Amino acid sequence: MNTLYADIIVDISHEKLDRTFQYRVPESLRGRLEPGACVMIPFGNGNRLIKGYVVALGETCQFAPEKIKDIAGMPEKETGVEDKMIALAAWIRRNYGCTMIQALKTVLPAKQSVKKLEHRQLVRLMNREEILSLLGECERKKQVAKARLLKALSEQETIPYEWITGKLGVSAATVNSIVKSGAAKLVSSESYRNPVKMQSVEAVRNTLSEEQQTIVTEVLADFDAGRRQTYLIHGITGSGKTEVYMRLIGEMIARGRQAIVLIPEIALTYQTLLRFYQRFGDRVSVMNSTLSPGEKYDQCERAKAGEIDVIIGPRSALFTPFPSLGLIVMDEEQENSYKSESTPKYHARETALEVAKLYGASVVLGSATPSLEAYYRAGRGEYRLFQLTKRLTGGELPTVYTVDLRQELQEGNRSIFSRKLQELMTDRLNK
Repeated sequence: MNTLYADIIVDISHEKLDRTFQYRVPESLRGRLEPGACVMIPFGNGNRLIKGYVVALGETCQFAPEKIKDIAGMPEKETGVEDKMIALAAWIRRNYGCTMIQALKTVLPAKQSVKKLEHRQLVRLMNREEILSLLGECERKKQVAKARLLKALSEQETIPYEWITGKLGVSAATVNSIVKSGAAKLVSSESYRNPVKMQSVEAVRNTLSEEQQTIVTEVLADFDAGRRQTYLIHGITGSGKTEVYMRLIGEMIARGRQAIVLIPEIALTYQTLLRFYQRFGDRVSVMNSTLSPGEKYDQCERAKAGEIDVIIGPRSALFTPFPSLGLIVMDEEQENSYKSESTPKYHARETALEVAKLYGASVVLGSATPSLEAYYRAGRGEYRLFQLTKRLTGGELPTVYTVDLRQELQEGNRSIFSRKLQELMTDRLNK
């Protein structure tokens, strides 16, 4: 039997994804490994055991065989968020004909060389009388900048560093001299960049219609019973699909789970975000291509840390590393923008089903005009179909006429408008 070798990535970050290490696959692991599998490997001169991920398997050895180490084994612990993302990348590679590196760069957050956002403050240590005494001494010595800062410290115990160097016009050297004197100390704290800047307003919770309540009740009943399904909501415009999404998400949050809401266009992000922010406050964030690398990375870190429950965005939001994802909502599921045009050319709907399988989550697809694929699968029973047939705002749907323009062309109508349309337009204008 030929010797099997594995190419393994040991540090999962974008800038290091192209660097792999080769290890020999021991007999005990033959047949158990595939691209995306997590393994334990001896690394470096000290052979310390670290975690790595299999990128490729093959029988070609790239180095001298005597220098190749054996894979130590596979971890027994429960799969974590990162492991699930690697497994997802392996699935994308198999299904969409790309390399493992391309798939990994799609699903993993871009670390790059992003720095943490740091907030610094100058905190007063001396009491007000001692600060005033120092202030008098600085004024006698004509130390104008130092005196200005001490005066501000006498009036407030904490001053933001940006305010000191900006509004007060005090240099870093002057701040350091104040710190050395023991009058104050600099305190630093790290925070996440938050791209959502909105005023929190309590949203009005609408009463659900009978059709809406049926969907919410049955989806949650399936979830609580351990049945993870895909649901297609075929709802006419104005029938309240978004309210159904929000009720389901609220219930998922109550169960300690998180939700991803996919929308077809970045242009729709703000209006969608506004509605969700009014309901869920700062537990909501966004993920799209308009964010800076730092903002994208911080949203992933906030998601992993459990600081947000709902992420909204186009197809890339699907790869948000939530620790306990419970629901994926895909609004306007028929839109072509859910298909990636760059490699890997994945479809967000199919990928969402795989993400849901990895996390044990449910998927809700919504549309007023479902795609042929989704409707076909619902007809076959692969998806569960719900219908919202009534407009909550009242009013009736317009009457639709189907006219064969080929027939009219044969009858001498050379216009781009059918006779029926011309007749109804004239009638409308006359009224």
